[in-house]
Amino acid sequence: MAFDNILVVCVGNICRSPIAAALLMDKYPQKNIDSAGLSAVVGHHADATAQEVMMADDLDMSSHLAKQINEDLVMTADLILTMSVNQTKWIESQWPHCRGKTFRIGHWLDKDIADPYQYDKSVFEVTRADIIDSLETWYDKIV
Repeated sequence: MAFDNILVVCVGNICRSPIAAALLMDKYPQKNIDSAGLSAVVGHHADATAQEVMMADDLDMSSHLAKQINEDLVMTADLILTMSVNQTKWIESQWPHCRGKTFRIGHWLDKDIADPYQYDKSVFEVTRADIIDSLETWYDKIV
């Protein structure tokens, strides 16, 4: 199974999911990578600190605009990556057909990704590192 359409989800779509989406787009420029929030801060740019920590990888997230998860996004996605067990359960309760394609990004590490929103830069750096570690466990499955 090829995962050509990947949706990354968090709560506000301004910190964790844009970070994960930027990393995935960098690794897989040929794939359709998108992100959304369960209660998105619709129309807002990625958090300034999130943008700052991603510049360490020369990844520019300045064009990101937060959007709300919806039926079209989940229908298009071959793989939906969330930040927590609760987010996975919420998506599966809203759209039961998403069972089997919705997983925590930290699924293979049995890890949730903590929300760094409104914390200092060091927390964002830990979140970024946790997302990188989690994504590395997906790379052999996404190919």
